[in-house]
Amino acid sequence: MEPHPKVLVVEDDPTIALGLVNAMEHERYDVTHVDNGEAALEHVKRDPPDLILCDIMLPGIDGLQVMRRVKDAHQDMPVIMLTARSEEIDRVMGLEMGADDYVTKPFSVREVMARVKARLRDKSGERRIPDHYEFSNVKVDLRRRILWKNGTEERLTTHEAGTLAYLIAHRGRDVSRDELLEKVWGYTAALTTRTVDNQILKLRKKIEDEPAQPRHILTVHGTGYRFEP
Repeated sequence: MEPHPKVLVVEDDPTIALGLVNAMEHERYDVTHVDNGEAALEHVKRDPPDLILCDIMLPGIDGLQVMRRVKDAHQDMPVIMLTARSEEIDRVMGLEMGADDYVTKPFSVREVMARVKARLRDKSGERRIPDHYEFSNVKVDLRRRILWKNGTEERLTTHEAGTLAYLIAHRGRDVSRDELLEKVWGYTAALTTRTVDNQILKLRKKIEDEPAQPRHILTVHGTGYRFEP
């Protein structure tokens, strides 16, 4: 029998924490709850979970710092941020800093559980995206989120790596912006297609010799993008 997924809930509101813990236990997850960033980092060091649900507004070390430190040590560990902030810029900032998903309070526990299950499926390898890929003068380690262009190393954010991996996995095919939002970010309601465009612009600067005239990540007008090796 496979072990139950281990989930760490980092939330200082006891009512919210109780609802999340109960839902996790109902799904037979091995769940641990802590209410501050210091305790979260100590737990991750002692017993790394399969996924972290982490509030941003924590006493002491805040959730963004927790997420950054976790990603430095465990790049593949999914982190879903929980926050009362509702502005898109806050969501985008959290995602671009490395968060795998972002849920805004107030939220339904069912929504959170759907996100958790999706991220755990991704971690189990159901996406079947390549870990390593080479094209032109670029070599990329998608699992570690590292890219080399002409031998110079670049770091990729979680969603830069996810976007590039999805395009590579579907190379030669037109991929819509909505598809990238759904498959890479895991949902469509919280972000706009402009977020995808911004991500593509950043990727082009890292992989293209001339970002304004791309050879690899091509724009498909009225649809989205297509990757050509």
